[in-house]
Amino acid sequence: MTASSIRLVRVDPRDRKQVAQFVSVPFELYRNCAQWVPPLISSVKLALDRKRHPFYRHSDAAFFLAERDGMAVGRIGVFDNRHYNDYNHSRVAFFYYFDLVEDVEVAAALVAAAGNWARARGLTTLMGPKGMLRSDAYGVLVEGFQYFAGMGLPYTYPYYSRLLEEIGFVKEVDYLTGYLTPEDQIPDRLFRLVKRIRARSGFEVKSFASKRELRRWIPRIHRINNEAFTEVWGYYPVDRAEIQMIADQLLSVADPSLMKVVVLGEEVVGFAFVFPDLGMALRSTGGRLWPFGWIRLLVALKRSRALQGNGVGLLPEYQGLGASAMMYVELHDIIRARDAKHFELIQVMETNTKSLGDMNMLGIHWHKLHRVYRLELGSSN
Repeated sequence: MTASSIRLVRVDPRDRKQVAQFVSVPFELYRNCAQWVPPLISSVKLALDRKRHPFYRHSDAAFFLAERDGMAVGRIGVFDNRHYNDYNHSRVAFFYYFDLVEDVEVAAALVAAAGNWARARGLTTLMGPKGMLRSDAYGVLVEGFQYFAGMGLPYTYPYYSRLLEEIGFVKEVDYLTGYLTPEDQIPDRLFRLVKRIRARSGFEVKSFASKRELRRWIPRIHRINNEAFTEVWGYYPVDRAEIQMIADQLLSVADPSLMKVVVLGEEVVGFAFVFPDLGMALRSTGGRLWPFGWIRLLVALKRSRALQGNGVGLLPEYQGLGASAMMYVELHDIIRARDAKHFELIQVMETNTKSLGDMNMLGIHWHKLHRVYRLELGSSN
């Protein structure tokens, strides 16, 4: 393919045909890929909806399609997240929804469109893949292509990273994903340590009996979410509208009995969230909730023997006091109580040496690596 044969289209969110084209690109690319898990189509459409998505209350975005002979061969979304840039004193544009055929000219054309849009707004760096919400998974897959993606984790073909590097992108940060099985035994000394911690620290682990009860705790968990990860790459404080959207997403796939928070008296000091992996159910629905997709997801919510977790979040002032050890024992107990065959701990940042050390102590098997890339755009002048 030559550059001249590529037609770039800026997607008009009011144009249903263009939105449908944008949504369908990965479904065509991964039609015969057994490892890929589709997103919910409704969630992708929501990202383009300026009236409904809270991102547009403070920031801006654009979406582009690459076409050849009237057929979509690639797509990209580009975001000016002003909350992120204001907090970090930066001029970064993020890209996401990056899917394309194996062609460097298509990659270059999509990135050029995103870069031109970003430069026109005074942004000087393009980074990603990183989505609109802080809860969106990061990166393109660079290791672990043989493994099933699982719910919410990006699966991309091996050529994605090669194409990005060919057009000038360099590594920004990596995220590791690993798994545990029931055969993996955590050290006995950890159980002994947790017994002593429970006796002297005052930390308690709270479970939830219903989604209604969990929803009542969301504002308190919001504080932990905003304060426990200030040193994490990509951090910025999340506003109420976005935390509500994240909470709604969380509750839609949550089994309350798997969600844990650490309390000290009346104060929430940390959390560990575990979810049933609904990836296989999502594959069977083709990303559609209606007419019967929601039934399959509800069944999988209770029956899935594959679990996912995002690790442990603790307020900085309570780190190193034993609460994290309590949560790791809770994770161990959850795996056995659920009779889970597989527990996947997703996207631990490579520079988070404390969490990586804890995970290695638990015996986690690292099997996937996702990479976020950076490209310097320079000035629009």
